Amino acid sequence: MDTDTPASSAKSAAALDASRFPQQLASIDMGSNSFRLEIAELHKGRYKRIDYLKETVRLGAGLDEHGLLTEEAAQRGLACLARFAQRLKGFASWQVRAVATQTLREARNRDAFLSRANGALGHPIDVIAGREEARLIYQGVARLQPSELPRLVIDIGGRSTEMILGRGRLPQRAESFKVGSVSLSLAHFPDGRFTADGFRAAQIAAGAELEEGLTLFTPSQWREALGSSGTVGAVSQLLQANGITDGRITPEALRWCIEQCLQAGHVDALNLPGLKADRKAVLGGGLSILYTLAVQFNIDVMWPARGALRQGVIFDLEERIEATRNHRLPDPRDSAVRELQQRFRVDTQHAQRIHDRALQLWNTMQGRPPSDGEAIRELAWAAQLHEIGMMVSHHDHHRHSSYLLGHVDAAGFSQSQLRRLASLVLGQRGELIKLAEHLNDKVLMAQVLCLRLAIILHHARIDQPTEVARIIKARSRCRVSLDKGWAQHQPRTLHLLQEEVRRWNAAGPHALELTWRELN
Repeated sequence: MDTDTPASSAKSAAALDASRFPQQLASIDMGSNSFRLEIAELHKGRYKRIDYLKETVRLGAGLDEHGLLTEEAAQRGLACLARFAQRLKGFASWQVRAVATQTLREARNRDAFLSRANGALGHPIDVIAGREEARLIYQGVARLQPSELPRLVIDIGGRSTEMILGRGRLPQRAESFKVGSVSLSLAHFPDGRFTADGFRAAQIAAGAELEEGLTLFTPSQWREALGSSGTVGAVSQLLQANGITDGRITPEALRWCIEQCLQAGHVDALNLPGLKADRKAVLGGGLSILYTLAVQFNIDVMWPARGALRQGVIFDLEERIEATRNHRLPDPRDSAVRELQQRFRVDTQHAQRIHDRALQLWNTMQGRPPSDGEAIRELAWAAQLHEIGMMVSHHDHHRHSSYLLGHVDAAGFSQSQLRRLASLVLGQRGELIKLAEHLNDKVLMAQVLCLRLAIILHHARIDQPTEVARIIKARSRCRVSLDKGWAQHQPRTLHLLQEEVRRWNAAGPHALELTWRELN
């Protein structure tokens, strides 16, 4: 999807160069157990780690019975992010992406925490959906441990477990289950005590959640099983250090681990070679999930994987940057938009018509509010998807479109970006009072104006001349300059535009007026 003019492309390229370390990329994985910062260089497909920082934050242990993140847990997270920010000094915003996972997907007060966390880190934080987390995990594994064998990749996090089927670099199925090492340990091993009843109950609880995946991840669909990130790596090291296996994880080896926990009776008494202190508190839950997976999904052997979420984020970030630098290359999110168009049977010819007009209005807007390259991409995606709600009902389709975008899984998009797209398509028609909370967001309201005008100009679902309208913005007032000769022959469109002026002037604070110009 080619969305920028040459001038805006040059501006984007200039912005990408404003860094002390232009060859490096950084990712922050804000997991439920640990926060991780990875800095790397990518050159011709080769991955070189520059730095890696990890802190055990236990954010997932800080959700209270009301689903609220406690202040104590929030402070642990903010302090860690502030330390990461020191390491990221000199990095430009385009080089850094921070993602948050299950704990912040669940936390009812996540927006308040994210406002503080964004300030502590100095970079925006994206809360990603479970399937998007799974996709990025697979991308990290597939790039750092390439194979053409069909494989099952599993990542056991603090409050969720991701399972992905894939081959080569292509994930074929990805799911996220709400069970993790932190949540299970808190529920079934209170105060760090290991009991046989605790392990039995934890395995039943894990199995109840994971059972939904039994028909989706059958052994006939994969040839090798890999485990990504903390839990699998910790158990693999434990087994290898004690001479139980060469690092592979088997049902027999997991039974040995569980027996060691039962003999110790408590996490404080569990002293085994290869077991790090920060893993003890969540080992019971992690072992219960691993053993349940091995038994229910017939996994005879699981190997630790090289890649993980943080590397997948870096590879994904690289693709976005290359798409910005070279507009012949697709942004990874463009594929997701096309898939949504197909799934919801969008009239793609009309969607492209609205896309082209909205971007023409944006690119020629005088006095446009300052924004980054994401703003024009968001406008483009909103235009392409503004009618997906038609699949539900033609009546109030903008509300259906908004709901779908706010709740759909779309590869490459964060939950916050999907919510922004949902707000954009909600505002495509009707009164503006429904956007009351966004009226002071100058960029979003400029995007909404371009989308609404594009839809009005093409309300008959036919093409119109390119230069029929342009937007001139001055402070809080916008003028829509129309080709006088064209407008004289478009009474219905002019009526709709006059109604649009009334709506903007009634909503405030963005006044709108129509003006006329003669085209030579």
